[in-house]
Amino acid sequence: MHELGVVFHIIKKVDKIASENKVEHVNSVTLEIGEVSMIVPSYFEDCWKWAVDNRSERMKGCKLIINIIKGVTKCENCNAEYSTVEHGKICPHCGSDKTFLIRGNEVMIKEIEVF
Repeated sequence: MHELGVVFHIIKKVDKIASENKVEHVNSVTLEIGEVSMIVPSYFEDCWKWAVDNRSERMKGCKLIINIIKGVTKCENCNAEYSTVEHGKICPHCGSDKTFLIRGNEVMIKEIEVF
C-alpha cells in the first residue's frame, strides 16, 4: 500500500506551506487524483484520517476532499481521444496501439482551506 507514503508526502508539503504562511490550522485539503494513478481512494482516505491526527498538530481533524480526474488516452495514429479505463491502450476508433496517456495519472493539491 503506497497510499500511506503519498499521504505523508502531501501532509509534509501542506504543513510546510501552512507554516510559511503562518497558518495555525488547516481545515481541509482538496486533491485531484487521476483514476489511473494507482491510488485507491478508500485506502487513501483511511491513511489520511490516521496521519493527520498523528503526524501534524496543525492538521489535526483536517478534512480530505478528493476529485477524480478521468483517464484520457490519445491515439497517435488517428488523433482520437478516448476513455483510458474503458478501452485501455488499444484505440477503439482505429485499433492502433500507438497511444499515450493525456491525463488521469495525476496526484495534485488543488486547494488548502485554512482558519
